Amino acid sequence: MFVIENTLLSDDIFAVAFVCDLARCKGNCCVAGDGGAPLEPQEAALLETLYPTIQPYMTERGIRVIEEQGVWIAEDGLQVAPLVNGGACAYANFDEQGVAYCAMQRAFEEGKTDFPKPISCHLYPIRIHGKVNGMDRLAYEQWSICKAACKLGKQLQVPLYKFLKTPLIRKYGEAYYEALVAAAERYYGNEKRTK
Repeated sequence: MFVIENTLLSDDIFAVAFVCDLARCKGNCCVAGDGGAPLEPQEAALLETLYPTIQPYMTERGIRVIEEQGVWIAEDGLQVAPLVNGGACAYANFDEQGVAYCAMQRAFEEGKTDFPKPISCHLYPIRIHGKVNGMDRLAYEQWSICKAACKLGKQLQVPLYKFLKTPLIRKYGEAYYEALVAAAERYYGNEKRTK
């Protein structure tokens, strides 16, 4: 484990190679699983305001779920995105090749909002597992649907923390990310060791 500023990070964040391979996984992290994407309280509140802007990028089934359940639901004490019949995220849509994409992200990419998507989705496959002594505990969540991403990451020699540079900076800031890179260089020999 590594301590960087206000976070406790598992070694895998430095050691695992990872680059999303959407052509192979089809964005299945937006479809598979047993619960909706966790939302930070300010994100849940923001969705209340942004929903009309995001709605045109959603499926009819997703819209129906939101109209029945709300833009977020409470689950195990958390605010989460609702699911369509226990499957895909209500905010997931699909392109012509059947690849899932986030309606929130599509609206962001087209300049309709300044909210890219929930930070829990943006950071995936890093998960924030609560706090330890006031520090966020970050861990790599290994999932079989991401095998292609691990394979591509190895081929390209991209460690997980580098692949997730943008969301890590979004969540914790530039100085934090620079400290993370310095730790990787110090402990992993200029970032060459990835498994």
